[in-house]
Amino acid sequence: MTVADRLLLSIGDPNGSGADIAAAAVAELGAAAPVVVGDRHVFAPSAERLGLAVRDAVPGAIAEPGVCDFVDAGVLKPADLSPGKVTAAAGTATIAYVTEAVRLAASGDYAGVVACPHSETAVRQAGIEFAGYPPLIAELTGMPKEEVFLMLVGGGMRIAHVTLHEQLSESIAKLTPERVVSAGVALNTALRRMGIIMPTIHVFGINPHASEGGLFGGNDARVTEPAVAKLRELGIDAVGPTGADVVLGGTRDADGYLAMYHDQGHIPIKTVAGRDAAAVTIGAGVSFSSVGHGPVFGKAGLGTADPSAVLSALRLLAPSSRKE
Repeated sequence: MTVADRLLLSIGDPNGSGADIAAAAVAELGAAAPVVVGDRHVFAPSAERLGLAVRDAVPGAIAEPGVCDFVDAGVLKPADLSPGKVTAAAGTATIAYVTEAVRLAASGDYAGVVACPHSETAVRQAGIEFAGYPPLIAELTGMPKEEVFLMLVGGGMRIAHVTLHEQLSESIAKLTPERVVSAGVALNTALRRMGIIMPTIHVFGINPHASEGGLFGGNDARVTEPAVAKLRELGIDAVGPTGADVVLGGTRDADGYLAMYHDQGHIPIKTVAGRDAAAVTIGAGVSFSSVGHGPVFGKAGLGTADPSAVLSALRLLAPSSRKE
């Protein structure tokens, strides 16, 4: 691994298992380890448990086995650390860690950011508006929110979402041909960066059976059908729209899939990949990934949480594992 290949890993909710997961990932990856971002007093016990030496991160430093390069965000007071509990202070810290990591990545010194599990409840308790990472990453990188999307990767599938954390009625109201096209373009670009020269993208319909010629409503005639036509005009191999159940119940041979709303994409990925799913923010100027599971409060501080999802996310974003 070269210096430019190094990733940043934020520890997520400090009251959860993120510190343990981050330490386990650093220990396993050795000379390919990321730089960890969080509060040092939160991370130190996890590092000590695994025999990791913690040193202040310096841009350009090469990873060394047994050593963790660390960025101390200095956000959470030691008295506010409450392992296993949902608190506003932890929510504030979670977003602060990610913000610092994205800032460092945007400087060009690091290849991207992976985030350990967070608690949306804790973030909301902190009074922070949070509808998933894509809108936050868009804000932090100065990108329009409507051009940044979430892609889940796992179980041999890559599914991007046109809309995300909102009521289904609100998602449908937000769906326009332009928004679907933007998501399709972002997905196509992401797949090409992952080394797929000419990706095939299957677009899900909004209604069952993609409305079946208007039998189940006019949403697909209004939104997904013209969007697919436009994507094809742009030279993207887009197929559909087709009912998600039909597509996923078939050969599943597309390179990527475009879901219209949260559950349409999350359920199949989490069914086949479980905790190994990785969430990738696409369309922003910074490579960013998080995991598809929560902060595992019940194992906080015990050193027994499974780091496999974070390891998958780190390997997914590693520049040496993909082609630009």
